[in-house]
Amino acid sequence: MLSYIYLVIGLLLVIKSADWLVNGASSIARNMRISDYIIGLTVVSFGTSLPELVISLVAGSEGNSDLILGNIIGSNIANILLVLGVAAIIYPLSATNRTVWREIPFTLGACLVLVFLVNDIALFGEEESQISQKDGMVLLGCFSMFVWYAYRVLKSQQEDDVEWVGEMKQHNRTRSILEIVGGAFGLYVGGRLAVMEGAVPIAESWGMSSAFIGLTVLAIGTSLPELATSAVAAFKRNTDIAVGNVVGSNIFNIFIVLGISGTVRPIPFQEVMNADLAMVVIATVLLFMFMFVGHPARTIQRREGILFLTIYAAYLVYITNRG
Repeated sequence: MLSYIYLVIGLLLVIKSADWLVNGASSIARNMRISDYIIGLTVVSFGTSLPELVISLVAGSEGNSDLILGNIIGSNIANILLVLGVAAIIYPLSATNRTVWREIPFTLGACLVLVFLVNDIALFGEEESQISQKDGMVLLGCFSMFVWYAYRVLKSQQEDDVEWVGEMKQHNRTRSILEIVGGAFGLYVGGRLAVMEGAVPIAESWGMSSAFIGLTVLAIGTSLPELATSAVAAFKRNTDIAVGNVVGSNIFNIFIVLGISGTVRPIPFQEVMNADLAMVVIATVLLFMFMFVGHPARTIQRREGILFLTIYAAYLVYITNRG
């Protein structure tokens, strides 16, 4: 019974913390002449990736590697199909040319790098497949390239549209920073309560495997910050944050969470999870393709959101039958 109470409290805390984070991020964006998308791609994405990072480090320290990869792969699938699906139903999600031609392909590249690194048996004839410590450092190195790219985008934005600042309402920067910090911390605490103290004990009581828990319960649970943040952003019509949050979070999950976890301790990989990696790639490709479907362009409409949710439901049925 206590696990169910933790689950409810954690969910409520996640939703409220997401509201703080979106408010603070939007205010910082307006004050510093930074677009909502860039804030979502960096600050918000890192804050909403904290549950994945903490849970992966805890699982690694306890020797439960199935939870780590299952959590990250499942979370990235849920971020696109579940989070963007729900957000698009609330309000159509628009994206910039930069999003379509740079960030989404960057996310796809991160997925392909992961596929290459984990298939040691198939690609290199090794005795086992894993994310080694060297692989972890490669992932962290890839993330440094993403940071460099984000810095270039930020610098170019600060050099353009000088008059934009004067047209926007100014907010208290200290309050905005407190909202971001408090929101990120609340997401971490709420995510841990909802998942580690709530969902995981409940799932284990039903006799589920660690890999299945990682791909389903943990994946959905650790995607709650992204879901709450993107849903709130969609309600407030800040759709740049909704899209940037998911794209940035998926990049963070692969490069930072798996990079740090793999550097701390090697993470074994089960070949059966290649099907789940394929689902991540398919979901990312669909996200890219939907940017060219319908009118206006570069917009995920409600019908695409419904299709995302339908595909995700079918995927859950598949992995449930797989066991």
